[in-house]
Amino acid sequence: MPLRLDGDDMIVGIKDATKLIGITIIACCAVLVCTMFLNFYLDILNIKDQIISPPVMAFYDAQVSTAFVVSSVSGGCLLMTSIVMLLFYIKHYINTHKKELGILKVIGYSNLTIAKDFWVFGLSVLIGTLIGYAGGHLLMPLFYGIQNEDKVLPEIAIHFHPGLFFCLIIIPSVFFAIISIFYSYRQLKKPVMTLMKDNDQQNVHISKHSQKNKNHSFLDELKSATLKSRKTLVFFIVFASFCFSSMTQMSARMPELSSFMMGAMILLIGITLACTTLFLAITTVINGNTKTIAMMRVFGYSQKQCCHALLGGYRPLTYIGFIIGTFYQYALIKIMVNIVFKDIVGVPEVHFDFISMIISFIAFVIIYELIMYVYAEKINKISIKEIMIE
Repeated sequence: MPLRLDGDDMIVGIKDATKLIGITIIACCAVLVCTMFLNFYLDILNIKDQIISPPVMAFYDAQVSTAFVVSSVSGGCLLMTSIVMLLFYIKHYINTHKKELGILKVIGYSNLTIAKDFWVFGLSVLIGTLIGYAGGHLLMPLFYGIQNEDKVLPEIAIHFHPGLFFCLIIIPSVFFAIISIFYSYRQLKKPVMTLMKDNDQQNVHISKHSQKNKNHSFLDELKSATLKSRKTLVFFIVFASFCFSSMTQMSARMPELSSFMMGAMILLIGITLACTTLFLAITTVINGNTKTIAMMRVFGYSQKQCCHALLGGYRPLTYIGFIIGTFYQYALIKIMVNIVFKDIVGVPEVHFDFISMIISFIAFVIIYELIMYVYAEKINKISIKEIMIE
């Protein structure tokens, strides 16, 4: 990270903002869904006066409610996740650049002066929302056609709504830039000596002559310490399995309840969010414990023991997230069918789909264990010599 030498240099550069790929992907998914459903919601309001038949009005009300509920639930959930991920990124960035930031404070730069440059983190949201908004408009003709596939409603014309553009792109980007400045300012309100101190890695004391039962106790303590020291990553792990579980199972029901396109879109978004969040969390765990891994290998701990100590504690949490996602998607579909579409004729009853759950669970276990294997190999390739030289 370059230090500020004059007014043209930035403490946090554009390249640093581009590393927030996780937030960009989440913002893209959120705005993609919200653009299609909210634009449809605004356009369908224009045809209300043309509807006379009570059954058609019931279908119209169901479509309006669906657009509002889907955009609110998906947009709200992903907004909160984006905020948590942004705060995590900022805290992680400050922790990994503490010495440079401490030097800047020593030579006279105030917390606010440094924090102002963190506005560039909002660019990750701007990029994601722009891509999502453009993608939503590209899919909109197909989406409108599917929503009124049986021509129950009058023709719904697609209109551009400037207010929607402002609410889905400008406001989130400015909002996240302000959050970045405010949160980084709070994180920088630490004594200079605290910033200059290198305490990112966990302090690990390994006895070369430990007995077997003591080794086992150490590994359990390290596993517990890893979980407690990185509580935000616990949220990401649970969220990743939650997304995979809920959206893969929900997508299996969409061809019957809505359309194949809706099912494919939900499936793609779910897998993308799950994999992105999971990779972020596990990469952070590994990178934050390189010295610990090196010391464990020096004292004879195997690759399997290192993985068990650092990553094994997250495995039960992934299954908890999967269970939560399973019940969430079932409850959401049940509410949509029994409340939103209760007056619509021909809507199928919703029963718990054990087959979809089993298929989703098997797929999740395979993907999760494959990712664990990849990172186990990464642990094995960590250079002890390079870590010791640092």
